[in-house]
Amino acid sequence: MLTSRGAQVCDPRRPRPVPGIVTPAPVSRVPLESVRQALRALGIRNLLLGIQDAAFPADEASDVGRGSPYSRGAADFVAFVAELGFSGLQLGPQGATSADNPSPYDGTLFSRNPVSLALEPLTRPEWGGFLHPAELARIVAERPSPPDRVAHRYAYAALRRVVATVTGRVAEAVRAGGDPTVVRHAGPFDAFRRAHADWLERDALYGVLRHENGGRHFAEWPDDTDRRLYAPLPGDEARAEARRRELRAAHASALRAWALVQYVLHLQHGELLERAHRLGVELFGDLQIGLSPRDAWAAQGFVMTDYLMGAPPSRTNPDGQPWNYAVLDPARYWTSGRDGVRRPGPAQLFLAARVEKAFAEFDGLRIDHPHGFVSPWIYRAGDDPARAVQHGARLFASPDLPDHPELAPHSIPRPEQLDRSLPRYADGWVRELDDDQVDSYATLFDVIVAAARARGRGAERVACEILSTQPHPLGRVIDRHGIGRFRVTQKADLHRPDDVYRGENARPQDWIMLGNHDTRPIWVVAGEWMKTGAAREQAAYLATRLLAPEEDKETWTRRVGADREALVQAKFAELFVGPAANVMVFFTDLLGSEEIYNRPGVVSEENWAIRVPPLFRQQYQERVARGRALDLARALARALRARGASVVDAHRTLLEDLERE
Repeated sequence: MLTSRGAQVCDPRRPRPVPGIVTPAPVSRVPLESVRQALRALGIRNLLLGIQDAAFPADEASDVGRGSPYSRGAADFVAFVAELGFSGLQLGPQGATSADNPSPYDGTLFSRNPVSLALEPLTRPEWGGFLHPAELARIVAERPSPPDRVAHRYAYAALRRVVATVTGRVAEAVRAGGDPTVVRHAGPFDAFRRAHADWLERDALYGVLRHENGGRHFAEWPDDTDRRLYAPLPGDEARAEARRRELRAAHASALRAWALVQYVLHLQHGELLERAHRLGVELFGDLQIGLSPRDAWAAQGFVMTDYLMGAPPSRTNPDGQPWNYAVLDPARYWTSGRDGVRRPGPAQLFLAARVEKAFAEFDGLRIDHPHGFVSPWIYRAGDDPARAVQHGARLFASPDLPDHPELAPHSIPRPEQLDRSLPRYADGWVRELDDDQVDSYATLFDVIVAAARARGRGAERVACEILSTQPHPLGRVIDRHGIGRFRVTQKADLHRPDDVYRGENARPQDWIMLGNHDTRPIWVVAGEWMKTGAAREQAAYLATRLLAPEEDKETWTRRVGADREALVQAKFAELFVGPAANVMVFFTDLLGSEEIYNRPGVVSEENWAIRVPPLFRQQYQERVARGRALDLARALARALRARGASVVDAHRTLLEDLERE
């Protein structure tokens, strides 16, 4: 940030760059400016490549069994993404996970995952050589999995040992005094700790107490005070404060170690952000809907005690999904002071702190399951989750349900505004709302938008993961801000002209994609279309989207419907013909992978385990030459030709550049 006289000073809330990785010289089949010109001509605002932290590649000398967005291998991959013409990277949630659950969507909301730490920089002199090169080499040599797979448990254990070793050496350097690395970082580190004191302390103390309680969930801890350390019951406040002081004193080194790791990750993220911006690549974060156990422990004072959040029955998951996530309590959205003025309560303030941190660190944000911020589907805690989620209710749309009478005070629509002919989870259960009711529904979502605007971000920097269902209240809330939803074209029902996943039904503010981290790769889906005979129908549909009136649709349909690779490339091209102006591509689709990245609702060692292979450039070039990886230049050329003869004539030179090979 700048002072009023223009002198730059440290902003501890904004990541700071550190000396680091030199990216390779660009190598591309097609001039980058031609790709960018085509995207502009087609009206594409954002072209993001989705990838989770653990999936990044690593160079052979520093591969510890899990990717890091801050490693040398990641720097090469970011450069590759820029060379292809992508305008940004869509990262997944970056919170700390557990040894037995690698899902980033169950990670912490504030602390970054220590397993994402790039270790090689810690061996350099500018970092004091706090990690010896031989120690890094030993971790790499003992890695149990091939470099294109995540070894989560190994990496988790190895990084914990490294963190303990490095923080111990830093502590010794502090005691000895005079170490140049420690001296250089002392001021910025202290500023970072002060700026983020709340979440640094509570996240660190949760780790301490969980260890003392044998790794059990906080609900199973025997000590009442520890269970509610940051949410004491009335009358227990003094006891909780005394216990916090006791823990701070007894575990000062553990608190400092956690803060130090978060500080280094903060710096490494700043380096990534600066490097990406130099390449013309923006970074989007991911605001997951779920609270990790660590966050739910700290939030007990403003979450519902008798209900949990999940996904309602839908066409994708007819049985619903019992996520067991805590739900922010509507009674704690607002608070009133002695003056009677209503002010944001602890639930809003918690969300605001979380979102402000995210927008300080990213250029844009994907909102995971925004239903949970507007119209959450909740079910009773303590019941069988699989059954309870099917008999749940909408938190704000249950004025008189006999099986959920507790929800009546929170209902926003009146009984006559409900369509009782539909199941209570249906999009049309709430038929209508007035503007004041929409304001009430938008309470939490407005917090997100306000944080975006405070950082100068517009609607095009917010992506809402709305899939097969969009309840009426949610639609009203995002429409008021001009924010779009997701359109996953591999799921399109070609027999329904109004299907939400059909590309022609999108709006300019929407985000369109072949698939995401929860879907099968498009290459697998297209292979099934070939086997079932659906490929010809897909090709016929694509002909209506991709071919200009003067082109021979029958010949094209026959050829593409008989060729899986051609069908996938055509499906890719459809993303760019509009009207959606924002495109996402998941990395497995881009690289031609046929492995499933994640099976939703299934706990498996195979989930979240695919990585970009070390030789990704060579693999991509070989596959794209055979049509076995997504070809962006080819897709853009096809989308431009779909606009007709006048557009082709206006962009003939551009088309020649895109189609040269």
